[in-house]
Amino acid sequence: MGKSKRNSGPKQDSNRAAKLALREAERESLQAAPVRPFHGVKAECDLVALREFVPSATAPVEIGGRAVTIATVLPGAVAALVREEGGVERGFAGLQVQAHSPNPAADLSSALRWASTSQPGESLDAANPDGNTAALAEVLDPAVELDITVHQDFNWWLPENVDPAPDVAATVERANQAIMPSARLEGDGLVAAWWVDAGDKAHLRWVRPESEDELMLALARLHAAGDLTLGEGSRYAGSFRTHGLLVPVFDLDPELHPTEWATPTSEFGVKLAEALAVDAPLTSEQRRSRDGLRGRQVTLR
Repeated sequence: MGKSKRNSGPKQDSNRAAKLALREAERESLQAAPVRPFHGVKAECDLVALREFVPSATAPVEIGGRAVTIATVLPGAVAALVREEGGVERGFAGLQVQAHSPNPAADLSSALRWASTSQPGESLDAANPDGNTAALAEVLDPAVELDITVHQDFNWWLPENVDPAPDVAATVERANQAIMPSARLEGDGLVAAWWVDAGDKAHLRWVRPESEDELMLALARLHAAGDLTLGEGSRYAGSFRTHGLLVPVFDLDPELHPTEWATPTSEFGVKLAEALAVDAPLTSEQRRSRDGLRGRQVTLR
């Protein structure tokens, strides 16, 4: 009697082999950090800000018919939780989390879907996206900006009309004491321009959607012309890269209210747009400016 051949795996042309190859490709894509994870949704720049440096802010969305709140950070830095407020079930999905994958957009997509179906009282420590996780643009409306509320404390962690346990109240109080006052500037052409009071000085961090190379050329043109400024009481401090975007940073006079910087920032935005529209090689002076500006960049991730 002849020996039966042992099955060493699926045939290369079989459907199962194709499915396994697709699954492996999906796993690899999840393990690799995308250059611009939030690219493809209009709220990309604000999502980057909420993910990286805004202390306390929320934005309501609707996922699968349930009200879900996107938040900077949730208690315990969990990925998501669900609670009942006034008889209404509401989900929360956090961006600044304790455990995350290399793809923060996949984390958020997974957390939003979980928050839209789970029961009040449940929480999700880590999103753990997989090959079945939908792209963020399939979960959030890709053409809509977020309606962001900036908070100066973390009292929104607690449901209304609920007396928290002493340890919970103490946790919120500690978080409140560590928070830095922040604001999202509102004005013509202002998207993802964030002010923060760091104590001895204030900062403006403006998350920009342009490619790094295009933005750097425009900043170099402005610097060479003496226009890389928001006016009196401001100083260009440098820029940092995060999630594939470049974020110019200005030091500001902390004595001025954030609303007083809205008009100067809008005016700077007009000059920046004009510089971005220039289609000509840099002059020698502009190239020196570019090289100096590049030396003042840092990369967060």
